[in-house]
Amino acid sequence: MMAREGWAAALNVHDAAKKKAAASTRSWIMLDSTGKAEILDVDKYAIMHRVQIDARDLRIIDPLLSYPSAILVRERAIVLNLEHIKAIITAEEVLLRDPYNENVIPIVEELHRRLVQGEMSGQNEIEAAEEDESPFEFRALEVALEAICSFLDARATELETAAYPALDELTVKISSRNLDRVRKLKSAMTRLTAHVQKVQDELEQLLDDDNDMADLYLSRKMAGAPSPNSNAGVPNWLPASPTIGSKISRASRASAATFHGNESDVEELEMLLEAYLSQIEGTLNKLTTLREYIDDTEDYINFQIDNHRNQLIQLELFLSAANVVLTFCSLVAGIFGMNIPYSWKENHGYMFKWVVGVAGLVSVSLFIFIVSYARCGGLIGS
Repeated sequence: MMAREGWAAALNVHDAAKKKAAASTRSWIMLDSTGKAEILDVDKYAIMHRVQIDARDLRIIDPLLSYPSAILVRERAIVLNLEHIKAIITAEEVLLRDPYNENVIPIVEELHRRLVQGEMSGQNEIEAAEEDESPFEFRALEVALEAICSFLDARATELETAAYPALDELTVKISSRNLDRVRKLKSAMTRLTAHVQKVQDELEQLLDDDNDMADLYLSRKMAGAPSPNSNAGVPNWLPASPTIGSKISRASRASAATFHGNESDVEELEMLLEAYLSQIEGTLNKLTTLREYIDDTEDYINFQIDNHRNQLIQLELFLSAANVVLTFCSLVAGIFGMNIPYSWKENHGYMFKWVVGVAGLVSVSLFIFIVSYARCGGLIGS
């Protein structure tokens, strides 16, 4: 009976964990261009239909799966998978996954603040906003890049704060505790470097291709796309909303400055990406400097270990020489200790002193010869 109750409790815990994980994969927060937030509890098919992306693109931002950082540009959306930031950006809204995550909450608050601030400035100075305001997708992308760069830089700074004292302590005292501590810090640094390097590669890949950067102008593509009918400019894949028309109008106005010019002009986006590429390169330089410091510390530790090993070898050499000397004395003692009658033993008691003295003198001379030979040959230090 008790075993059955134990199994039932374990199953309940397992089911609760599965429900919690499933809830986190279904939870989204949607922010529109005015900063209005809405929690969505929908499945992946509803999201695919809402933003018009494929299942493989949505799988990349699945929190239950482990995918490297990626920035995917699609026809009507930008898919972001930057560590804990898993988002889909369109021309009118941002969808963030797992909104209750402690690392995602500050991003939602910052994005809401900037969108509301932009909406208020747009209401006060409409004409200025039409000329100067960046497209909605760029503002959302900037918040995401700023968040991930700040997050990685904070982790690098935290790692530096813990690593440098640990390395200095290891140089003072080589112990198992200090070695294990440095090993864990080096493993954390290696993982963090890989994450930073991946984000840097994604930004460099976008900067190297003007076509990819041009595809990030979702508002420009929407403003230049023909409407399916003359009465509404809303695509049929978007849900009906009383504010959707104003959202598209605002997105079209925001991209007017870039749309009326050359469509291949990606200077604004290029400046945005280069700014955060410089920041991520600064973080990578911190980690590179830390890696060099760790390598220098390892070299110093190896030198110390080699020095101790040489000292042990020298000690072994002295002990071996002493062993040879004692062996010679034992040989002399063994010869004269044989129970064999000799005529010269009688009435020659003074010979004991001569034998002991000569054997000791020869032993000391042999020891000095061995040590001098090893020192002249460079086997031991001076």
